[in-house]
Amino acid sequence: MSVHLDLLRHGETEFGGGFRGRLDDELTAIGWQQMRAAIVDRGPWDRVVSSPLRRCAAFATELAGQQQLPMRLEPDLRELDFGDWEGCSAADLMFDQSEALGRFWSDPYGFTPPGGEPLLAFEARVLQGLERLTDSCPDERVLLVTHGGVMRLLLAHARGLPREQLLQVEVGHGDLFGLRTGFNDATLWLEERCSPF
Repeated sequence: MSVHLDLLRHGETEFGGGFRGRLDDELTAIGWQQMRAAIVDRGPWDRVVSSPLRRCAAFATELAGQQQLPMRLEPDLRELDFGDWEGCSAADLMFDQSEALGRFWSDPYGFTPPGGEPLLAFEARVLQGLERLTDSCPDERVLLVTHGGVMRLLLAHARGLPREQLLQVEVGHGDLFGLRTGFNDATLWLEERCSPF
């Protein structure tokens, strides 16, 4: 048994880029357009699963209603908590925390932003959420509406990348990627599909 998982990143948000892990921003009109454009001629899906943050959940709720699909929120698939860096851009941090920012970019598993969520804890949380999803939706095609950090993590795992390359995985607003996930002797596995449709 496996799950065909289409990963959709939320679109542009009201307050722009930067570190916005736990901040609950709304989508802009462009953000809505990015997400709607990403799913044109995609699917069909059996269900929609979403991060509970508004930039994901609002679109997921709209789509599930339009397509009459079951939808659920999965708190473990929300973005990394960046702690004291929440709301800051990389340019902001270059003024007085450039060394710390450099350490995070070069070794995200070895350096945690002040007051933030360690990447190992984030990884465990996301994989636990994915395990629950995989276990509860066997042989289904699921649209997962989530965040750049979650998608980078899952794609890095599927591609077999070393940890230090996590932040090199590119995921833009409204990007859509395909994965297949399942269990092998109770161990979760992931593989990237060449096309999400």
